[in-house]
Amino acid sequence: MLINAQESTLLIIDIQERLFPVIEGNTALAEHSAWLMQIAQRAGVPVLLTEQYSKGLGATIATLRDGIGADSIVEKLHFSAARDGELFKRPGGERRQFVICGTETHICVLQTVLDLIGRGNQVFVVDEAVGSRRASDKALGLARMQQAGASIVSREMVAFEWMEQAGTDLFRSISREFIR
Repeated sequence: MLINAQESTLLIIDIQERLFPVIEGNTALAEHSAWLMQIAQRAGVPVLLTEQYSKGLGATIATLRDGIGADSIVEKLHFSAARDGELFKRPGGERRQFVICGTETHICVLQTVLDLIGRGNQVFVVDEAVGSRRASDKALGLARMQQAGASIVSREMVAFEWMEQAGTDLFRSISREFIR
């Protein structure tokens, strides 16, 4: 199945100020997530951010939080962003496909993905835009999500599937500014 811009939401899970410094490859993860967020916004794909207990872990890092409205930020205490239903009340939460980035791969990302799959959603996890404190935990989390039915994808797979075709204004704009 293809990722469709009209049916998907970009969900960025818990890339927060106090957790961010200890995530392996954090700088690249933030850059890839911001890249996806900018393309999503150009393609008309809703973006939702989650924050795990922001009193303790801080807000989402500024590079991702800036330009996102308060109604697109979901505060949570459950590790799964899909557990209490608040996610589904937000703009984009009603869509059937979720493209996922965030931290930690083996905890909050994993539990969210498993709950979304359990609800019947199609889930796409962006390999280079998820992270954990340890590479082994990331690898195990990705393997388990894939076994459960999530598709593990690259950021370019997402971008080109959202664009669907060459020759459009969207394609020209994104390929000029984001595809290298």
